[in-house]
Amino acid sequence: MVSVMNDMLTVDIAGIKMKTPVMTASGTFGFGLEYSDFVDLNQVGAIVVKGTTLAPRAGNSGRRMAETPAGMLNSIGLENPGVEGFISRILPKLKNYQVPVIVNISGNTVEEYGELAARLDKSGVAGLEVNISCPNVKQGGIAFGTCPDSATQVVREVKARTSLPVIVKLSPNVTDVVLMAQAVEAAGADAISLINTLLGMAIDIGSWRPVLGNTVGGLSGPAVKPVAVRMVWQVAKAVKVPVIGMGGIMTAADAVEFILAGASAVAVGTANFINPYVSAEVAQGIKDYLAERGLKHVRELVGKVNC
Repeated sequence: MVSVMNDMLTVDIAGIKMKTPVMTASGTFGFGLEYSDFVDLNQVGAIVVKGTTLAPRAGNSGRRMAETPAGMLNSIGLENPGVEGFISRILPKLKNYQVPVIVNISGNTVEEYGELAARLDKSGVAGLEVNISCPNVKQGGIAFGTCPDSATQVVREVKARTSLPVIVKLSPNVTDVVLMAQAVEAAGADAISLINTLLGMAIDIGSWRPVLGNTVGGLSGPAVKPVAVRMVWQVAKAVKVPVIGMGGIMTAADAVEFILAGASAVAVGTANFINPYVSAEVAQGIKDYLAERGLKHVRELVGKVNC
């Protein structure tokens, strides 16, 4: 277990102070409380709760998850109790732990993102992660995160409605991820996280029907890691704000790759489904890696890949 007093691992991401650089990725750790029987939440760098919307959502119908070679597909559909349900029923319990809570917010319009930011502004959470992979219903369903102009509008609206640090989560389903990163940075993003899931599909060859009830879903897990590392490396070179890397991290070695590529912190996602202790184990592994090489702090690894 990682010592909470170990200064080798402390990081500050846009004013969010964390005991370790290992966060939990949104959608893979529930609201954190679900894992409290398995892992000491006080030892996690930060908990990024599952996607939260203005109104409660039941999520998608039919099968929502499917295993793939070296990963998984999911199409949960943002099932959540809504922002007021989160604030009134879940957040008070999370406040019993000494861990930063970051809320992943999702909206169908620019205005919805702004309203979510406003309602969470004085709630006591540490920051917001803005999921711009959501469909813009006013623009025919095109995802906010695939258009620099739409992404810019969202970030500006969120920044105008909150005093909290704003992390923008980028989609890999774009032509130029660097262009998107630079756009959200210029709009005021305090940090950038990437990658969100890759769009994928699986077909049942017995029924000739899609495996997932929603036909397509997000691909995550070890299979996406090389893509994620590459995108983190590209973005970290192109922006000045901190970068949080994620996508297929299963071990400390995976996390170190992201940090060397330029990530100041990392988030563990799919691995939580296999090993509920993984966030603490990855942090311990990073600490051991630093000690083995005579390094005093994790920041000495950030962006140090030799290219």
